[in-house]
Amino acid sequence: MAKRAYGQFCGLAHALELIGERWALLIVRDLLVGPRRFSDLRRGLPRIPTNILSARLKELEHNGIVTRRVLPRPASAVVYQLTEYGADLEPAVLILGRWGARSMLQPGPEDIVTPDSMIVALRATFRPEAAEGPPVSFQVHLGPVTVHASVAEGELDAGEGPLPEPDLTIVTGPVLRDIMAGSVTPEAAVDGGMVELTGDPRLLGRFAELFTIPPAPPSVVPA
Repeated sequence: MAKRAYGQFCGLAHALELIGERWALLIVRDLLVGPRRFSDLRRGLPRIPTNILSARLKELEHNGIVTRRVLPRPASAVVYQLTEYGADLEPAVLILGRWGARSMLQPGPEDIVTPDSMIVALRATFRPEAAEGPPVSFQVHLGPVTVHASVAEGELDAGEGPLPEPDLTIVTGPVLRDIMAGSVTPEAAVDGGMVELTGDPRLLGRFAELFTIPPAPPSVVPA
Protein backbone atom coordinates (compact mmCIF):
# COMPACT_ATOMS: atom_id res chain seq x y z
CA MET A 1 0.00 0.00 0.00
CA ALA A 2 1.46 3.35 -1.06
CA LYS A 3 2.19 5.73 1.76
CA ARG A 4 3.85 9.08 2.31
CA ALA A 5 7.52 8.72 3.11
CA TYR A 6 9.73 11.36 4.67
CA GLY A 7 12.98 9.61 3.79
CA GLN A 8 14.33 9.77 7.34
CA PHE A 9 15.43 6.93 9.60
CA CYS A 10 13.58 8.41 12.57
CA GLY A 11 10.89 7.05 14.86
CA LEU A 12 8.87 10.25 14.72
CA ALA A 13 9.02 10.36 10.93
CA HIS A 14 7.91 6.74 10.76
CA ALA A 15 5.06 7.42 13.21
CA LEU A 16 3.84 10.23 10.96
CA GLU A 17 4.00 7.87 7.99
CA LEU A 18 1.69 5.52 9.91
CA ILE A 19 -0.81 7.94 11.45
CA GLY A 20 -0.09 11.34 9.94
CA GLU A 21 -2.78 11.32 7.27
CA ARG A 22 -5.80 13.54 7.88
CA TRP A 23 -8.48 11.98 10.14
CA ALA A 24 -6.25 9.06 11.18
CA LEU A 25 -5.60 10.28 14.73
CA LEU A 26 -9.24 11.19 15.25
CA ILE A 27 -10.19 7.65 14.31
CA VAL A 28 -7.64 6.42 16.85
CA ARG A 29 -9.08 8.86 19.40
CA ASP A 30 -12.56 7.40 19.07
CA LEU A 31 -11.30 3.82 19.14
CA LEU A 32 -9.44 4.57 22.37
CA VAL A 33 -12.89 4.87 23.96
CA GLY A 34 -13.89 1.45 22.65
CA PRO A 35 -14.61 -0.68 19.59
CA ARG A 36 -16.78 1.03 16.98
CA ARG A 37 -18.78 -0.02 13.96
CA PHE A 38 -18.17 1.82 10.71
CA SER A 39 -21.46 3.69 11.23
CA ASP A 40 -20.39 4.68 14.76
CA LEU A 41 -17.15 6.16 13.44
CA ARG A 42 -19.04 7.94 10.69
CA ARG A 43 -21.45 9.41 13.24
CA GLY A 44 -18.60 10.60 15.45
CA LEU A 45 -16.77 12.17 12.49
CA PRO A 46 -19.65 13.59 10.46
CA ARG A 47 -17.45 15.63 8.13
CA ILE A 48 -15.31 12.73 6.95
CA PRO A 49 -16.28 11.42 3.49
CA THR A 50 -17.21 7.74 3.55
CA ASN A 51 -14.50 6.79 1.07
CA ILE A 52 -11.85 8.56 3.15
CA LEU A 53 -12.99 6.77 6.31
CA SER A 54 -12.78 3.45 4.48
CA ALA A 55 -9.32 4.31 3.17
CA ARG A 56 -8.01 5.38 6.59
CA LEU A 57 -9.33 2.24 8.26
CA LYS A 58 -7.67 0.08 5.61
CA GLU A 59 -4.38 1.95 6.11
CA LEU A 60 -4.56 1.66 9.89
CA GLU A 61 -5.39 -2.02 9.61
CA HIS A 62 -2.56 -2.59 7.14
CA ASN A 63 -0.15 -0.88 9.56
CA GLY A 64 -1.19 -3.08 12.47
CA ILE A 65 -2.90 -0.27 14.39
CA VAL A 66 -6.53 -1.33 13.92
CA THR A 67 -8.14 -4.73 13.56
CA ARG A 68 -11.65 -5.94 12.82
CA ARG A 69 -13.74 -8.49 14.66
CA VAL A 70 -17.29 -9.80 14.47
CA LEU A 71 -19.46 -9.34 17.53
CA PRO A 72 -21.20 -12.49 18.75
CA ARG A 73 -24.87 -13.04 18.04
CA PRO A 74 -27.39 -11.50 18.16
CA ALA A 75 -25.34 -8.42 17.18
CA SER A 76 -23.23 -10.14 14.49
CA ALA A 77 -21.79 -6.77 13.51
CA VAL A 78 -18.26 -5.99 12.41
CA VAL A 79 -16.45 -3.58 14.72
CA TYR A 80 -13.08 -1.89 14.49
CA GLN A 81 -10.80 -1.82 17.49
CA LEU A 82 -7.24 -0.91 18.29
CA THR A 83 -4.59 -3.57 18.42
CA GLU A 84 -2.21 -3.64 21.37
CA TYR A 85 0.21 -1.67 19.19
CA GLY A 86 -2.51 0.87 18.38
CA ALA A 87 -3.56 1.20 22.02
CA ASP A 88 0.01 2.23 22.83
CA LEU A 89 -0.85 5.54 21.15
CA GLU A 90 -3.05 6.55 24.10
CA PRO A 91 -0.43 8.58 26.03
CA ALA A 92 0.55 10.47 22.88
CA VAL A 93 -3.08 11.18 21.96
CA LEU A 94 -3.88 12.44 25.46
CA ILE A 95 -0.80 14.67 25.56
CA LEU A 96 -1.61 16.10 22.12
CA GLY A 97 -5.21 16.73 23.16
CA ARG A 98 -4.16 18.55 26.30
CA TRP A 99 -1.53 20.52 24.39
CA GLY A 100 -4.00 21.57 21.70
CA ALA A 101 -6.64 22.59 24.24
CA ARG A 102 -4.27 25.21 25.64
CA SER A 103 -4.70 27.47 22.61
CA MET A 104 -8.39 26.87 21.90
CA LEU A 105 -10.95 29.66 22.20
CA GLN A 106 -14.63 29.53 21.33
CA PRO A 107 -15.94 26.92 18.88
CA GLY A 108 -16.85 27.92 15.36
CA PRO A 109 -20.46 27.79 14.17
CA GLU A 110 -19.95 24.34 12.62
CA ASP A 111 -17.74 22.86 15.34
CA ILE A 112 -19.25 20.01 17.31
CA VAL A 113 -18.55 18.08 20.48
CA THR A 114 -19.03 14.32 20.40
CA PRO A 115 -19.26 11.89 23.32
CA ASP A 116 -15.96 10.26 22.36
CA SER A 117 -14.14 13.57 22.01
CA MET A 118 -15.42 14.71 25.40
CA ILE A 119 -14.49 11.43 27.10
CA VAL A 120 -10.96 11.65 25.71
CA ALA A 121 -10.79 15.31 26.78
CA LEU A 122 -11.65 14.30 30.35
CA ARG A 123 -9.00 11.59 30.27
CA ALA A 124 -6.45 14.02 28.82
CA THR A 125 -6.99 16.70 31.45
CA PHE A 126 -7.43 14.43 34.48
CA ARG A 127 -4.94 15.08 37.29
CA PRO A 128 -4.40 11.91 39.35
CA GLU A 129 -2.30 13.88 41.82
CA ALA A 130 -5.40 15.93 42.70
CA ALA A 131 -7.62 12.88 43.12
CA GLU A 132 -6.99 12.19 46.80
CA GLY A 133 -10.01 12.34 49.05
CA PRO A 134 -13.48 10.81 48.96
CA PRO A 135 -14.92 9.47 45.70
CA VAL A 136 -16.82 11.96 43.57
CA SER A 137 -18.91 11.61 40.44
CA PHE A 138 -19.95 14.11 37.79
CA GLN A 139 -22.47 14.14 35.01
CA VAL A 140 -21.85 16.70 32.25
CA HIS A 141 -24.34 17.86 29.63
CA LEU A 142 -22.93 19.78 26.67
CA GLY A 143 -25.84 20.35 24.32
CA PRO A 144 -26.98 16.91 23.15
CA VAL A 145 -23.88 15.22 24.58
CA THR A 146 -23.98 13.62 28.03
CA VAL A 147 -20.91 12.09 29.62
CA HIS A 148 -19.99 11.07 33.13
CA ALA A 149 -16.83 10.89 35.17
CA SER A 150 -16.27 9.06 38.45
CA VAL A 151 -13.09 9.50 40.46
CA ALA A 152 -12.09 7.11 43.23
CA GLU A 153 -8.72 6.11 44.68
CA GLY A 154 -6.87 8.23 42.16
CA GLU A 155 -8.53 6.56 39.16
CA LEU A 156 -10.87 8.02 36.56
CA ASP A 157 -13.77 6.18 34.99
CA ALA A 158 -15.29 8.28 32.18
CA GLY A 159 -17.97 7.20 29.75
CA GLU A 160 -20.99 8.17 27.72
CA GLY A 161 -24.42 8.70 29.21
CA PRO A 162 -25.81 9.59 32.63
CA LEU A 163 -25.11 8.19 36.08
CA PRO A 164 -27.88 7.00 38.43
CA GLU A 165 -26.93 9.38 41.25
CA PRO A 166 -24.05 11.73 40.38
CA ASP A 167 -22.72 14.01 43.08
CA LEU A 168 -22.90 16.94 40.67
CA THR A 169 -24.68 17.42 37.36
CA ILE A 170 -23.30 20.20 35.14
CA VAL A 171 -25.31 21.64 32.27
CA THR A 172 -23.21 24.07 30.29
CA GLY A 173 -21.55 24.92 26.98
CA PRO A 174 -18.10 25.98 25.74
CA VAL A 175 -17.50 27.87 29.00
CA LEU A 176 -16.63 24.50 30.52
CA ARG A 177 -13.29 24.74 28.72
CA ASP A 178 -12.69 28.16 30.34
CA ILE A 179 -13.48 26.74 33.78
CA MET A 180 -11.02 23.89 33.21
CA ALA A 181 -8.39 26.37 32.00
CA GLY A 182 -8.92 28.69 34.98
CA SER A 183 -9.89 31.73 32.88
CA VAL A 184 -13.37 31.59 34.43
CA THR A 185 -13.64 30.67 38.09
CA PRO A 186 -16.31 28.20 39.20
CA GLU A 187 -17.82 30.95 41.38
CA ALA A 188 -18.05 33.37 38.45
CA ALA A 189 -19.59 30.67 36.27
CA VAL A 190 -22.27 29.99 38.86
CA ASP A 191 -22.93 33.66 39.66
CA GLY A 192 -23.07 34.55 35.97
CA GLY A 193 -25.53 31.80 35.10
CA MET A 194 -23.01 30.14 32.77
CA VAL A 195 -23.73 26.72 34.23
CA GLU A 196 -26.74 24.94 35.67
CA LEU A 197 -25.91 22.69 38.58
CA THR A 198 -27.74 19.93 40.38
CA GLY A 199 -26.00 18.93 43.59
CA ASP A 200 -23.46 20.67 45.76
CA PRO A 201 -22.26 23.72 43.77
CA ARG A 202 -18.93 23.62 45.62
CA LEU A 203 -18.12 20.46 43.66
CA LEU A 204 -17.71 22.55 40.51
CA GLY A 205 -14.45 23.74 42.06
CA ARG A 206 -13.52 20.11 42.67
CA PHE A 207 -14.22 19.37 39.00
CA ALA A 208 -11.91 22.20 37.98
CA GLU A 209 -9.17 20.82 40.24
CA LEU A 210 -9.48 17.34 38.79
CA PHE A 211 -9.75 18.31 35.12
CA THR A 212 -7.32 21.07 34.26
CA ILE A 213 -6.11 22.59 31.01
CA PRO A 214 -2.71 24.27 31.43
CA PRO A 215 -2.67 27.94 30.37
CA ALA A 216 -1.37 28.81 26.92
CA PRO A 217 2.11 30.38 26.86
CA PRO A 218 1.98 34.16 26.30
CA SER A 219 3.70 33.74 22.93
CA VAL A 220 0.93 31.48 21.63
CA VAL A 221 -1.97 33.14 19.82
CA PRO A 222 -5.11 31.12 20.63
CA ALA A 223 -7.06 29.94 17.59
